[in-house]
Amino acid sequence: MVNFRKILQQYWGYTTFRDLQEDIIRQVYEGNDVLALMPTGGGKSITFQVPTMAKDGLCIVITPLIALMKDQVENLKKRDIKALAIYSGMTPHEIDIAFDNATYGNYKFLYISPERLKTELFRIRVQKLKVILLAVDEAHCISQWGYDFRPSYLEIATIREWLPDIPILAITATATPKVATDIMEKLRFRKTNLMQKSFERKNLIYVVRKTNNKEEQLLKICQNVPGTGIIYVRSRRNAQEIAELLNKKGIKADFYHAGLNPHSRNLRQNEWMQNLTRVIVCTNAFGMGIDKPDVRFVVHTELPDSIEAYFQEAGRAGRDEKTAYAVLLHDDNDRTGMTARLTSSFPPPETIKEIYQKLYTFYNIPYGGGKGSTHDFNLARFATHQNLYSTTAHNSIQHLQREGYLEIINEHLHPTRIMILLTRNELYKIQVENEQLDSLIKLLLRTYTGLFHEYTPIDETTLAHHLHIDTNTLNEHLLKLSRMQVIGYIPKKNTPLILFNEERLDKKNINLSLQRYGMLKERYQQRMNAMLHYAESTAKCRNQQLLAYFGETHTHRCGRCDVCRKRNKLELSKYELDQLIDQLKKLIRENTPTIDECLQTIAGDPDTIINVLRWLIDNNRIRHTDNNHLQWITKNEQ
Repeated sequence: MVNFRKILQQYWGYTTFRDLQEDIIRQVYEGNDVLALMPTGGGKSITFQVPTMAKDGLCIVITPLIALMKDQVENLKKRDIKALAIYSGMTPHEIDIAFDNATYGNYKFLYISPERLKTELFRIRVQKLKVILLAVDEAHCISQWGYDFRPSYLEIATIREWLPDIPILAITATATPKVATDIMEKLRFRKTNLMQKSFERKNLIYVVRKTNNKEEQLLKICQNVPGTGIIYVRSRRNAQEIAELLNKKGIKADFYHAGLNPHSRNLRQNEWMQNLTRVIVCTNAFGMGIDKPDVRFVVHTELPDSIEAYFQEAGRAGRDEKTAYAVLLHDDNDRTGMTARLTSSFPPPETIKEIYQKLYTFYNIPYGGGKGSTHDFNLARFATHQNLYSTTAHNSIQHLQREGYLEIINEHLHPTRIMILLTRNELYKIQVENEQLDSLIKLLLRTYTGLFHEYTPIDETTLAHHLHIDTNTLNEHLLKLSRMQVIGYIPKKNTPLILFNEERLDKKNINLSLQRYGMLKERYQQRMNAMLHYAESTAKCRNQQLLAYFGETHTHRCGRCDVCRKRNKLELSKYELDQLIDQLKKLIRENTPTIDECLQTIAGDPDTIINVLRWLIDNNRIRHTDNNHLQWITKNEQ
């Protein structure tokens, strides 16, 4: 019997597993396909890392997030576990070296981005690897029913044709029952096997506030809830303005969005992680892969587009399992804003086709060409050059991604990477003959491991500081070593990338499925409506609402959200309150009585009955008719 806990303690330092982790690990180890639904911060990576360490062979991990991929590889290396990654933006030589290492280097984990799966190189090389497990992170991306569908994920199932006996572990933090079923079908599970940890976060208190002064509410939250927090906004300008407001009020805050350069983003993120900044005000560009356990509050100043997005972002609070708050602020303008986003998110199909042509023209790609090519991509520059609105260009490109024509890799920073191309003896000869470069080579060998085997990210600023030179001089030395064919040298890039999956087509041959377009628009609207209902509902426990959305219907009131606290003010136990509501519901539905008739019919303290009636009116459960009678409001009317 394999001792999984011993492996957990040896490499990760934990003595016990969290709920469900060990059960998933055992299923995977025994060769079964598993779909694991675990909430954000639930320790998902352990479920594929531990069983891989218990066997001889390699785990392929598919994830769309390059930054997260790099972080996990570095974290595994720190634990003396051999891991590497392959993603868009790497050179052919880098990719070739990585596959060689995965094949012959006794590596345990190969992280790969989904768009690489359809390349001929991957198809050939993967069959030479000793693969024992395929882990699919963010598995909801494979489902068109989900909120973040990515066509490249549909390529994953083809791996089953090349590696038919390898189990799949699919993992996600957000999936409705319908999406869960779709994931298992799309990944060709040999049999249905859903292992689900409850989405309930008992330490997280959900609060919704309708307010005409969101800034005042933000200040109250920051002043009354100690500890670090995240404030989500929809625009870059709002992020900056709210951060400035908080600082003026003595609350140490900073802002974060995708428009900042990589150095600024990393600096702001690190200062917040180290508690040098208390509150980070950000767009949804912030948070993925961030695992700060002591976040005490997450506030949304506007409605996200879906319950899934809200649940994931709100779930970044309280990962240390101590009390934390997820607060949603909204006003009447939010409904109007969501309607406008629905319209802008679905440009006319003819517009999408025009932007398809403009993209290829922008990169001077002829008809029939461009398949598999990768280019630096700047949305603002493209939109300006082609005389387009940025929003129209962005949303059209999103649809082209869904149709599988292209991929946008938005994670900007690709650091400088180098690899030594000579043997140690050949390198020593270069050092003797080039005194000027000797100190740089020695420093590289002292600072970084693995330079003879793989392309390794380096920090030019730190290296230049140790050598007492500026970074420009350092880069000149690295370039010289590259020209001498001593090192492979890939300078850093700070721009997103666009990958063309197909050759350029004539406009009449661009196939945009109107059925899929209509279906996606309808589902987008359904998710928005669910988000609006959550924000505007005042009759049901917030926790129960969220859990019901994800298929958990037999749950209890949390007792601590804004809805429950209003009910708690009635000073009745849950049983007493439910009993009284059931009696009033039956009476009002059958007889539409007046308040006096309710008091005459229902046994109990009159003040208590009046308070409950007032609560039912305040929470849109009953209404007064024109002749002052009471009428029960059906769910469809709420």
